[in-house]
Amino acid sequence: MYRDRIRHPAFINKVRTAEEAASLFKNGMTVGMSGFTRAGDAKALPGALAQRAKREGLALTLITGASLGSGSDGLMADAGLLARRLPFQADATLRRKINDGKVMFIDQHLSETVVQLRSGSLAPVDIAVIEATAITEDGGIVPTMAVGNSASFVQQARTVIIELNLSAPRALEGLHDIYLATGLPIPLIRPEQRIGSSAIAVDPERVAAIVITDSPDSPSNVLPPDEETAAIAGHIIAFLSGEVSAGRMGRALRPIQAGIGTIANAVLQGLIGSPFNGLTMYSEVLQDSAIALLDSGQLTFASASSITLSPAMHEHFISNLQDYRSRILLRPQEISNHPEIVRRLGLIAINTALEFDLYGNVNSTHVGGTHMMNGIGGSGDFARNSHLSVFVSKSTAKQGAISSVVPMVTHVDHTEHDVDILVTEWGLADLRGLAPRERAPLIIERCAHPDYRAPLRAYFEQAVQRGGHTPHLLEQAFSWHSRYLSTQTMRAP
Repeated sequence: MYRDRIRHPAFINKVRTAEEAASLFKNGMTVGMSGFTRAGDAKALPGALAQRAKREGLALTLITGASLGSGSDGLMADAGLLARRLPFQADATLRRKINDGKVMFIDQHLSETVVQLRSGSLAPVDIAVIEATAITEDGGIVPTMAVGNSASFVQQARTVIIELNLSAPRALEGLHDIYLATGLPIPLIRPEQRIGSSAIAVDPERVAAIVITDSPDSPSNVLPPDEETAAIAGHIIAFLSGEVSAGRMGRALRPIQAGIGTIANAVLQGLIGSPFNGLTMYSEVLQDSAIALLDSGQLTFASASSITLSPAMHEHFISNLQDYRSRILLRPQEISNHPEIVRRLGLIAINTALEFDLYGNVNSTHVGGTHMMNGIGGSGDFARNSHLSVFVSKSTAKQGAISSVVPMVTHVDHTEHDVDILVTEWGLADLRGLAPRERAPLIIERCAHPDYRAPLRAYFEQAVQRGGHTPHLLEQAFSWHSRYLSTQTMRAP
């Protein structure tokens, strides 16, 4: 069943079980695994390595593109396999281990990991584990639904293990554009431009094992749009229509980037039927809404590093893969998230905030300033370098007990200097050209939930009396968060 996918004759004799391949790993190694937002991840080796860890106490540093699917991160963390993990995760078990201090987690910009590996700032990859849909005649690895950091892991690793996934359609071959940013400038000036090859080159001598799997990617877990996310999408569409009317962009807008998650997916979904046409995307992940936009004809081309879909949309995508082949490219994440390209293309970047403060600082990662949620992902790559940096959030959480608009964020991932637009279901605040004292009233009136506007105004007015370019009351700045810890609500008595 797999021989026609292994087109390099010498590799047929390298087929091994997952347990045999797992025996190649040694304690303390650095491992690079494919996988980006639940797509294109290794399916067999994580479980086999977890079993070894339970028996022998094996511990590794694990680097991926982003989050893994199939519960792999939790499985490996629970077995004690993960001593160190980077650059992103989204697993509840691993999150608990990180916040308990049992796994050392390095939260990185997704464009940065490969740069640090290449410069020697991080320990080199000992073994790369890469999922493939096929192996070419010269031994090249054809990725599945994600590229992530796979190409760079293969380039650096002393040993390469390929997981050949029979559930991945062979028609995925040709969907990838593999280019490593070892020389500058990167010759990419349009989202639809192909600059690399369709497979990851590898020295056949370094391929130690090929493991056969037949497991699909984990489906997307984003929720469908609701009344609040539809309102957020409406505010953004109205704003972009204003930009078109002002002559700052045409009806094709600029290339769009949208972060992973329910709100970003809903915002893109809201573009269907909008007055914009000839749209393009230059993003890191394509979700259901991107495929729906392609189907609508309003989106003409989408470039990303992975595709993560719901079960129904995945079936639709695979059934119509030939129709999408000329309109989608998957690239290494150092290219999809590269600051040089983001700035050159002039993207509209739409990402999600956990909370933001009166002056436009955004916290994307830490609950209460201390507990890691998932990680910064690629939001920083895009926010700092885009033409328009938009952050979206529902105005409250926990049935209104938490305000997403606070006097001061408890952790800063994106400073006020990197944020242009803030949006909640209540409205949109355009911060461009405004000083801190001008931003605060706008954010309060446009973005905060009505229940929290009066106390936010009171805080700001009192802080202004004390003075300063960015007025704050340090003794009160985190009082809302402290109140929530003690009473389970940010609302004052």
